[in-house]
Amino acid sequence: MKIAILAGDGIGPEIVAQAVRVLQALRSDGLKFELEPGLLGGCAVEAAGEPFPEVTRKLVADADAVLLGAVGGPQYDALPRRQRPEQGLLSIRRMLNLFANLRPAILHPELANASTLKPEVVAGLDILIVRELTGDIYFGEPRGIERRDGQRVGYNTMIYSEAEIRRIAHVAFQAARKRNRRLCSVDKMNVLECTQLWRDVVTETAKEYPDVELSHMLVDNAAMQLVRNPRQFDVVVTGNMFGDILSDEASMLTGSIGMLPSASLDDRSKGLYEPIHGSAPDIAGKDVANPLATILSAAMMLRYTFDEEAAAVRIESAVKKVLAGGYRTRDIYEPGTKKVGTAAMGDAVLANI
Repeated sequence: MKIAILAGDGIGPEIVAQAVRVLQALRSDGLKFELEPGLLGGCAVEAAGEPFPEVTRKLVADADAVLLGAVGGPQYDALPRRQRPEQGLLSIRRMLNLFANLRPAILHPELANASTLKPEVVAGLDILIVRELTGDIYFGEPRGIERRDGQRVGYNTMIYSEAEIRRIAHVAFQAARKRNRRLCSVDKMNVLECTQLWRDVVTETAKEYPDVELSHMLVDNAAMQLVRNPRQFDVVVTGNMFGDILSDEASMLTGSIGMLPSASLDDRSKGLYEPIHGSAPDIAGKDVANPLATILSAAMMLRYTFDEEAAAVRIESAVKKVLAGGYRTRDIYEPGTKKVGTAAMGDAVLANI
């Protein structure tokens, strides 16, 4: 199993280091990993002048999976757009054709009080958001900033093809089949023709999955329903921009954005795995970041790319035991629990593997 390790910027190196320790601990089970480090994001700009240098391109092309920390930081905001760390992330998604982003939002019972909503509203929460990742307004052309009638005008293009919509719909329907067989498709078809096509194609695709209950919801209503009654959702499928926003909203239902992993997959299960949070430069190097989302991302990697279900469950069970034991990083701490740092949380997970 060849895994490219891209720690990235900010807290990335700290949290990825803990996930790597967990993977290495599983070698005792006979799992054989080849871990290859590389640069992506701001650290790559500093070392090579671009956020996704050629040496990293070759590394990820040859790897079976990629484990990523986070990219970005305010020190890079003044760079030309092509050099900004986020362009490296967009480029790797585009190069590997990682069109399907799976973002689970699960509330562990021990963290019910950490949620910003009342425990009775979020208890038992288990949502999977399936986000299309390589299309939509983030990649659409034309785009830019230009002068018109003496003033600057910025523009972007929201665009989806029928094929792009259909392939992400298949991923979502298949995921729903493995859960509670309910799928909610989110769009804005009342004002956006692009998402009218989205609704039409998802509805057509549903005929191939008669065992899955399909519903539709406008994105503004979906945002409201996520905080009003989040347990009504099982699997949610939506486009790139809407998915970006809704998945971050869903993360706060679980108590902390530091708890949520993600998988970005191509059509052959090669994937990039990362926590959904950012680089958090304000706490970088302070040993306070929560590494659990990154550790759980490693579990998703074992499940989806390498088909090592038992190893994935071992990691997830260890995380559950750590939480049940009262260990908490700063973002999920509450009185009566044990506040620990990044490395100590990694130690606790290792002790329960």
